[in-house]
Amino acid sequence: MATSTDSKGASRFWSFVWELRIIIALLVICIILSFASDYFLIQSNLINVLRQVSINGLLSIGMTFVILTGGIDLSVGSMLAFGGVVTASFVSNAYKHVPNLHPLLAILIGLSAGVALGAVNGLVISKVKVTPFIMTLGMLSIARGLTFIYTNGMPVTDLNKDFLVIGQGYIWFLPVPVVIFLAAFILAWVILYGMKFGRYVYAVGGNARSARISGINVSFIIFMVYVISGFLCALGGILLTARTSAGLPQAGQAYELDAIAAVVIGGTSMTGGKGALLGTLMGVLIIGVINNGLDLLSVSSYYQQVVKGLIIVGAVMLDYFQADSDR
Repeated sequence: MATSTDSKGASRFWSFVWELRIIIALLVICIILSFASDYFLIQSNLINVLRQVSINGLLSIGMTFVILTGGIDLSVGSMLAFGGVVTASFVSNAYKHVPNLHPLLAILIGLSAGVALGAVNGLVISKVKVTPFIMTLGMLSIARGLTFIYTNGMPVTDLNKDFLVIGQGYIWFLPVPVVIFLAAFILAWVILYGMKFGRYVYAVGGNARSARISGINVSFIIFMVYVISGFLCALGGILLTARTSAGLPQAGQAYELDAIAAVVIGGTSMTGGKGALLGTLMGVLIIGVINNGLDLLSVSSYYQQVVKGLIIVGAVMLDYFQADSDR
C-alpha cells in the first residue's frame, strides 16, 4: 500500500515538474549564464534583454494565434520590414516622396500596411485554400520585394524626434518597447482566453471540420489570425525603426526563426489546437536570454543560428513524443 502511495506521489511530482518545465528551463539557463558571465545579472543588461525580446515577443504573439489554428507564418520578418519603412517614410525629414505627417498618423499608416499584407495571407489561405506554408513563403518574398521597391533599397533616415521616443524612450525604468509588448500580451490574453474568438481559434486548430459543423466560421477565424499577425509584425517593425533611428529595408531577416522557436519552445503544438500564451512568453525570454548570453560569451552569430535550429528541432520532437504518449 505504501509503495502504491509513494508511486502516485512521485507521479504527481513529475507531472508538476513537467508542467513547469519551461519556467525551470529558463531559470537553469539564467543560473548557468550568471556563472559564465559577470555581466549577465547587471541591471542594464537585464533591461537590454527585455528591450531586445520585445520585438520578437510581438511577432511570437501573432505566430501563436496562427499556429494554434494549425497554420504557419513565414513572412513575419518581411512584413515587419515593410511596416517599418512605410512608417519611417511618413516621419522622415529627408524622404520627399510622401508628406511628413504627425507620428501617430504615420504609425496608423504603417500598421495598416501590415494589416493589409496579413489580410492577403489570410484571404488566400482561407478562401483559395493555398497551404499556409506556401502562401506565407511567397509573402516572405513579396513583402521583402515591396520593401526594397518602396525604398529603392536605401534606408529611410532623419526621422522625427517625437517618433523615436517609442523606440528609445522609457516609462519609469522600462523601455517603451517593453511596455508596448506587455500591453499587447495582455490584450492578446484577453482575446484568446476571455472572448469567443479565442475559443474558436483553439477549436479550429483542434479539428477544423468539427468546428465548421458546430457553426464556427472557420474561414473568418483563419483570416483574422493572419490579420493579427500582420498587425503585430508592423508594430514590431515600427518599434525597431524607432529604436534604430532608421527604416531599414533589410530589417527582420530570419526573424521568423526566432518567432517560431519561441512559440514551439513555449509548448504550442505545430499541429494546432494546443498551446498557451504564457508558454510563448517563456519561450521568448528563453530565446532572448540565450542570444544575450551567447553574445556576452562572444560566441559567433553563425553558431547562434545552429543553436536556435537545434532548439526548434528538439522542441518539435518533444511535442511529437508528448502527443504520442497522450495517444
